[in-house]
Amino acid sequence: MDDYRRLADRVADDIAAGRLRPGERLPPQRVFARRRGIAGSTAGRVYAELVRRGLVVGEVGRGTFVRAVPAGNGRALVEAATAAPVNLELNYPSAPGQSELLAPALAPLLRPDVLTDALRPAPATGTPEARRAAAGLLATPGRHPAPDRILFTGNARQAVAAALASLVRPGGRVGVEALTYPVVKEIAARLGITLVPLATDEEGPCPQSVAAAHRTAPLAALYLQPTLHNPTSVTTSPERRSQLAHMVTDLNIPVVEDRIWSFLTDDDPLAALAPGLTHVVDGLSKRVAPGLTAGFLVVPEERVETVAAAVRSGGWSAGRFALEAAVRWIGDGTVERLVAAKRADAERRQRIVGEELRGFAVRSDPRAYFAWWELPAPWRADTFTAAAAAHGIAVTPGPAFTVDPNRTPDAVRLGLASVPESGLRWALRVLAGVVRAGP
Repeated sequence: MDDYRRLADRVADDIAAGRLRPGERLPPQRVFARRRGIAGSTAGRVYAELVRRGLVVGEVGRGTFVRAVPAGNGRALVEAATAAPVNLELNYPSAPGQSELLAPALAPLLRPDVLTDALRPAPATGTPEARRAAAGLLATPGRHPAPDRILFTGNARQAVAAALASLVRPGGRVGVEALTYPVVKEIAARLGITLVPLATDEEGPCPQSVAAAHRTAPLAALYLQPTLHNPTSVTTSPERRSQLAHMVTDLNIPVVEDRIWSFLTDDDPLAALAPGLTHVVDGLSKRVAPGLTAGFLVVPEERVETVAAAVRSGGWSAGRFALEAAVRWIGDGTVERLVAAKRADAERRQRIVGEELRGFAVRSDPRAYFAWWELPAPWRADTFTAAAAAHGIAVTPGPAFTVDPNRTPDAVRLGLASVPESGLRWALRVLAGVVRAGP
């Protein structure tokens, strides 16, 4: 084994044993090299190997720090990665009386004659009833998707994977917001895709950043969250959407538009402005429930079969039972009632955030189910995440969303949906006290 890897193993052992604690700063590379009697270039390779393993994070001008937890493995935001009593990582909203609302539509599916058909496999194109129901659900004032352009996956994450797999070959480049959904980073790694961070501001992704990245080396696609961007909750302004639509049209860059949180708003998608290039991802997990869900993909007309092939080859097709349930929930107004309840719930929870974190730098939207907390110095994201965990509260550190490992924000994302309101208020009050007390 190379010497630098043996040295990295020793540092890794110190981290695992607790001799190097989360948030602790490693010595500068020249100091590390002098203490170990090695060349400076070897020290650089040791530190690079530790970054690659997800054990440390390097920050330009600040140094190299031990992470609170290993780099995200895709579980955060998807399934519980911690046993903390209060989990502000997971973010699945549940309306009061939700189960009672959902149950009646499922009862007819349990009849033996109906169940036999509902348990058969479903194609990527779903069923005619599912396509019509989804088209109605996804309609906005400025856009009414054609049913024959809708495909179905097991969930929205699979829809993202299918869209990217159909658009980007291994080694291809995809432009994303500089802070992006952590699962997309995992999908890109598995597909052999390179993510290219794009500059953003208060109005959303900057078109000139798209053009600059494309000039450096062609972008095969963009993955964007124009509506309630996760984690910052920024919604791209209409003017910026128009500019982005013109830019991608001029450059002929396909877009994967993630609208998983769009049910909390009434805005039109970017697809309304660039329909021939945009692949819209949506789903039922947030609207309804994560345990019985379906993902939706609205694709340009000429790409239906290509994307459907990607869905089939990836094994990402939706279950027919889930589609049958979705048709009934959409048709009888259950989804509409759940959406109304969850919009009101999100607004209540945002008021709790405003009350308990007043005076702190918290970025959010009154309609969103999450908040982005920019921590005051000397707190760092990793040390705060560890301190929160010590109080039984799980939060998602900002670096989990970062595409550029050298730009790690001292911030955390707070998922507001998965704990009772009383538990949320308690957790935010505790976290505010932790910040005020200092590391």
